[in-house]
Amino acid sequence: MSGHSRWATIKHKKGAADARRGKVFTKLIKEITVAARISGGDAETNPRLRTAVAAAKAENMPADNIKRAIQKGTGELPGAIYEETVYEGYGPGGVALMLEVATDNRNRTLSEIRHIFSKHGGNLGGSGCVSWMFSKKGYVVVPKEKADEETLLNLVTEAGADDLLDDGSNWEILAPPDKFPSVVDRLKVASIQTALAEVSMLPQSYIKLTGKQAEQMLRLTEELEEHEDVQHVYANFDIEETELHSLTQAK
Repeated sequence: MSGHSRWATIKHKKGAADARRGKVFTKLIKEITVAARISGGDAETNPRLRTAVAAAKAENMPADNIKRAIQKGTGELPGAIYEETVYEGYGPGGVALMLEVATDNRNRTLSEIRHIFSKHGGNLGGSGCVSWMFSKKGYVVVPKEKADEETLLNLVTEAGADDLLDDGSNWEILAPPDKFPSVVDRLKVASIQTALAEVSMLPQSYIKLTGKQAEQMLRLTEELEEHEDVQHVYANFDIEETELHSLTQAK
């Protein structure tokens, strides 16, 4: 069972996803802008942009916001120029962490990220220190009450998904990154609500955390996710759902 999905779906249930929607939109707009700047504004010929637009639609971002983000990337509208980088490091208990960052001030961002790691019992590492533990996948979480297994399996298999996994109270859908937009579109057409939909770096194995280390890890993850330049946080921690729920309710 995946600590990644448990953390995401419990946050969704306690309303954090809605409270952070403005920040989620900001991060998605950055991704769309960068994708359009690098490979053009046509989603049909730009796979990265197509994936970014699909993720934005999964979060119900208005079409006008998506259009303006693309135009900023192509230079049709003025906007900041973001530099992309990946930071890797370790959290409490030796948990592996990967951060995808988009910043217009790399030195400032690096200093702030290093401070967040050290404050919560972690440390930044060198390039490549943990990335080998992760693989890139389209990743969608559907609460079990939103769809039965047979219906969901048929839908996502036709859309090109690799696998459908049972994570207790949720279904996890895995797909090649280039099939992610098709999977998201198929679920929307079928009116199946998702708790999470993104192209993610999924770990090959997990580290079990309890007690103080679990609490530290959640604080580290939360603060990293809240940083305006951090696009994505990937980690291989695993916390039992009851303990994770208790820790999030205590906040």
